[in-house]
Amino acid sequence: MRSVTFRQLRVFTEVARQLSFSRAAEVLHLSPPAVTMQVKELEGHVGMPLFERHGRHIQLTMGGEYFLVYAKRLLSTLKDANNVMARFKGVQTGVLTIGLISTAGYFLPQLLARFHAEHPGVDVKLDVTRDITKLMARMHSNEIDLAVMGRPPKEYAMRAEPFAGHAMVFVCPPGHPLLGVGHPPLNALMNHSLIAREVGSEVREVLDNYLKHHQMAPRIGMEIASNETIKAAVTAGLGIGFLSLHAVAPELRNGLLHIVDFEDTPLMRTWNIVHEVSKVLSPAAEAFRYFVLEHAENIMGAQDSTLLGHQSGII
Repeated sequence: MRSVTFRQLRVFTEVARQLSFSRAAEVLHLSPPAVTMQVKELEGHVGMPLFERHGRHIQLTMGGEYFLVYAKRLLSTLKDANNVMARFKGVQTGVLTIGLISTAGYFLPQLLARFHAEHPGVDVKLDVTRDITKLMARMHSNEIDLAVMGRPPKEYAMRAEPFAGHAMVFVCPPGHPLLGVGHPPLNALMNHSLIAREVGSEVREVLDNYLKHHQMAPRIGMEIASNETIKAAVTAGLGIGFLSLHAVAPELRNGLLHIVDFEDTPLMRTWNIVHEVSKVLSPAAEAFRYFVLEHAENIMGAQDSTLLGHQSGII
């Protein structure tokens, strides 16, 4: 396999991720025939097929699954080498890949706009997911430089640095009976259906811990894995929702939703900038990490205070 190239490895890993030659070609900005040729050449060097083809559908062979592990290791090592050399040169250019839990997508673009204004040479790619396990796996394989999330799972060796508060709130539609109570007691929730995120999500974990602490077990009428669908259901009057303040900011500003001020709310958590403990950050990644730690709290805090103050009638 002396003639294997990193270009072939990159094409192979993207086809393995997409399980589609055409989708991999779109991501890599290549033609489908070029992608097919790279994979065939790689299979020739390896000496065995890496994919099984069933019409338009493909899947990794057993040999392909094993080879994928080593291909990712080689690409990861090359990326670390590039990062180290860039640090020696003090270069702040290149591609920065940021992974994020979907809720962070409501505020991160504004931070990126400010960051790009200060670092125009850095191109940013976002990898958005609802699945924390997938995000951790991509960080471990060095496909993601930094991640923005709440609390990372304890079983991973991650460096997590908090950079801003993360408020979670109960919301209801305009004209809801609870809005006329001021600060309703939590047991008032027992008379209403609760629309919650799916079990396993960070938002659901926070909600369950809050209810357990107050020894409450309201009826959960719906479990939905999408913030947008939850907001639509609450707006339609199907129940009380529990979501990140960042997720409901547009609806709060437009008066489509209102915060219900139950006791001990909003529930405060933190957003973290996360990377593997052993990872060597590129100058671009280090610049973004520093920018977030230095500026994000002020930018996001002002927005959150405005939203919470408006809902409380302070402004």
